[in-house]
Amino acid sequence: MSSIGPGDLASFLAIARHGSFRRAADAIGCTPSALSHALRTLEERLDVRLFNRTTRSVTLTEAGAQLYARLAPAFRDIDDALDDLNNFRGTPTGTLRLNAARSSAEMVLRPMISRFLVAFPQVRVDLVISNGLIDLVSGGFNAGVRFGETIAQDMIAVPIGPRQRSAVVASPAFFKRYPIPRMPQDLKTLPCIRLRFESGRYYAWEFECDGVDLTVEVDGPLSMNDQSLMIEAALDGVGLAYAFEGQVADLVSAGRLVRVLEDWCPPYNGFHLYYPSRRQLPAVLRAFIDFCHEEAHVKL
Repeated sequence: MSSIGPGDLASFLAIARHGSFRRAADAIGCTPSALSHALRTLEERLDVRLFNRTTRSVTLTEAGAQLYARLAPAFRDIDDALDDLNNFRGTPTGTLRLNAARSSAEMVLRPMISRFLVAFPQVRVDLVISNGLIDLVSGGFNAGVRFGETIAQDMIAVPIGPRQRSAVVASPAFFKRYPIPRMPQDLKTLPCIRLRFESGRYYAWEFECDGVDLTVEVDGPLSMNDQSLMIEAALDGVGLAYAFEGQVADLVSAGRLVRVLEDWCPPYNGFHLYYPSRRQLPAVLRAFIDFCHEEAHVKL
C-alpha cells in the first residue's frame, strides 16, 4: 500500500463531516475538484470505497463509516493539542467550529460571531447550520447553540443572548378572510403554517397565561422546516405563523403582519451555547465563551 499521509485522512474527514465536496473544500481551503481527486487517490491506495457518490449526495459506505469512527477522535485529540498551544500566546488562534439552528444563528449567533472576529482577528469560525439535533463530537464541532431544554444532560450549557418570546402572526389580508383568534384553542379552526422538524415530527404551538399552559396541535395547507420561509408564507396570506418575536417585530411595526394572542406568549429562557465536558477546553472555545459572558454583562 502506498504511503498515506495525514493530509489525505484530513480530506476524508472533511468530506465525511460536511457531506459535500463543495462545503468540505471551502472548509479546508481547496477546490472541490482537487478534493475529489484526493479522495479517489485515497480510495485507490486503500483499495476500498469510502463514499457512495451521486449527483445529489455524498454518504459514507460501511467501510467509510468505520474508518471515520476510528479517525475522528484521534484528529480531535491532535486539534486539541494544537489548540492548547494558544495558552502560550497572547491571542487565541485557530478555528472555532460551531453548529446552530438557522433561527439562533440569525438572531443571536451571527452578530456575536462578527464582533468576536473583530476582537480576535487571528481566529477563524466555521459555522454550520442544522435545524436538527446533531452529535457535536462525531460531527467535529467545538460547540453548538440550541434551546436549553433540547440539550443533552451530559453537555455543559451556558446562556447566550437575551430571553426570547414567541409571536403568532398573519397578514392583514388573511384577517379579512378569517376571524382573529382570541384564545389559543381558536387556532384549531384556522389555517396555520406548520413547522416540521427534521425527524418528521410537527411542532405543537406552546402558550402560557396566568399560570395556565396550553399546547395546540395546529393544522393548515402548508408545512415547512424553515421559520424564515414560514414568515414569508405568512406575508403571502397563506396562514398564521408561529415565530420568534425578534424575527417579526419590524414586520409587525410596519403593518405587514398582525400579531395576535400576545398575552399568551410570555418571555422564556433563550438560546444556550453548549459543548462537551472536557478537562481542558480548546483555547479558541474558551475565548468565545468568555466573550459571550462579557457581552451579556455589558448588556445588563
